[in-house]
Amino acid sequence: MSLLQKYNVAAPRYTSYPTVPYWDESGFNLDQWKALLQRSFNESNNKEGISIYIHLPFCEKLCTYCGCNKHITVNHSVEEPYITALLKEWKLYTDTFGGKPKIREVHLGGGTPTFFSAEHLGQLMHGLFENAELLPDAALSFEGHPGNTTKAHLALLHQLGFRRISLGIQDFDPKVQEVINRVQDFETVESVMQQARAIGFTSVNVDLIYGLPLQTVESVENTINKVMLLRPDRISFYSYAHVPWIKGVGQRKYDEADLPKEGEKRRLYETGKELFVAAGYTEIGMDHFALPDDELFHAWNNGTLHRNFMGYTVLHTSLLIGLGASSIGDNWYAYVQNEKNTAAYQEKVNRGEFPVVRGHLLNQEDLLIRGHIHDLMCNFSTSWHKADTQCDAIVDGIERLQELERDGLVNVLPGKVAVTPHGRTFIRNICMAFDARLWRKLPASQLFSSAI
Repeated sequence: MSLLQKYNVAAPRYTSYPTVPYWDESGFNLDQWKALLQRSFNESNNKEGISIYIHLPFCEKLCTYCGCNKHITVNHSVEEPYITALLKEWKLYTDTFGGKPKIREVHLGGGTPTFFSAEHLGQLMHGLFENAELLPDAALSFEGHPGNTTKAHLALLHQLGFRRISLGIQDFDPKVQEVINRVQDFETVESVMQQARAIGFTSVNVDLIYGLPLQTVESVENTINKVMLLRPDRISFYSYAHVPWIKGVGQRKYDEADLPKEGEKRRLYETGKELFVAAGYTEIGMDHFALPDDELFHAWNNGTLHRNFMGYTVLHTSLLIGLGASSIGDNWYAYVQNEKNTAAYQEKVNRGEFPVVRGHLLNQEDLLIRGHIHDLMCNFSTSWHKADTQCDAIVDGIERLQELERDGLVNVLPGKVAVTPHGRTFIRNICMAFDARLWRKLPASQLFSSAI
């Protein structure tokens, strides 16, 4: 059996530990979470500031590869009530903090943030900043759909301090675009990128996906060659997560027979990686590539790369506030997730209630494992003290590393494990070695996408 076959099992992407399916909701208490929220704010606000993720779930069309929480509508009257609810939710947080928040990071995600008009996004951001301090080194970013990101969006958000834009390309092949219901031409993407740079955006990211239906090595090469003409500062090259048992089949125009098989899918990634590296990009963490003058590369190079529910970030903050339907918040000691349904979310907020529907309070074992998985995902290594080995979960994790070492994926040294260059492909599997909650509740096959 090849290593690809052996390790191509269901595995988390580890934007958190414990991962959401393994939260212990029975131990969650909203009042206790609020107390931990205040504790985290008091500990971190003056020292590092806070991060804010805002989920804007609306899209005009359904992209059938997408696993995000979204609300499909062409009715733009939904914009203002949703913005109003977001600002009411933010006030619930600021009232709980008991102090003026110092904002160090904001990301607008979706759905499609540029579904909202520039005017409404301006209303949202002005309301967010009104009773807060925007730190001088704050990193503000947003996701834009090339088909509806206008010059007005770019100018307004740049004026408010946004300097990074992430554009969802996914694939330029017309057949692939048609089957995933995401049709956009090269010229549209090129125009948005040129406008963004002319206005003053200093970092442009593009999202690409490998493993989509009808993709071939040739089609992926053609897509990446077009992307190289645009020379984005960063590239996110994600594996298509085929999880119909979670998201359903929706209005899909394809089935499993149209998807590249295990070995074929991995060849698509390796093809992309070779082309990126040849063009001067460095592979960073999992699924990311950056040019040497981009902040993501600098964070990777100097060991300050951070990972949270927003993915990889260049700034480390312990307190992440999630606003909007389905958003997840993290105060380091606890996680919470909001109501996913947009109408139910707005109803709760309009009643003056936190829209939280689930959560997890991290115990000492969770915090210890979280640190090791974070270091593996960001640095491809982690080390432990003698005191760590008093925890059975860490001892079990170190024992599981032995097989990974025999397969050439890691080097286990006294008090440390380092991922080998070959092992980077299997980083999700390596992190699983320490995932005590997953091992206690196997199998995980219906919870996550395949690792490779």
